[in-house]
Amino acid sequence: MADEDRPSPMEVLRQARSQLAELTGMAAESVSSFERTDDGWALEIEVLELARVPDTMSLMASYQVELDPGGQLTGYRRVRRYERGRADAHRSGGR
Repeated sequence: MADEDRPSPMEVLRQARSQLAELTGMAAESVSSFERTDDGWALEIEVLELARVPDTMSLMASYQVELDPGGQLTGYRRVRRYERGRADAHRSGGR
């Protein structure tokens, strides 16, 4: 794939969020990790799994998402689940 045919990083982010939302039925809230790999792209996307009141008690999840060089989703999996208001002490962020 020629460089001019490759999507920009922002296009990849948009495509990944949109494709994950379409497959899971859950809205992607943010991207916490993003990198180009030998096989395409790898992202970690934060998703609202269950809204609760108050909002700090809502259940969130991190999904690891893989995309091919053209930005098409090739796989995803949930890697953790947490309450929105809780800090994750054992992870420093990212991958």
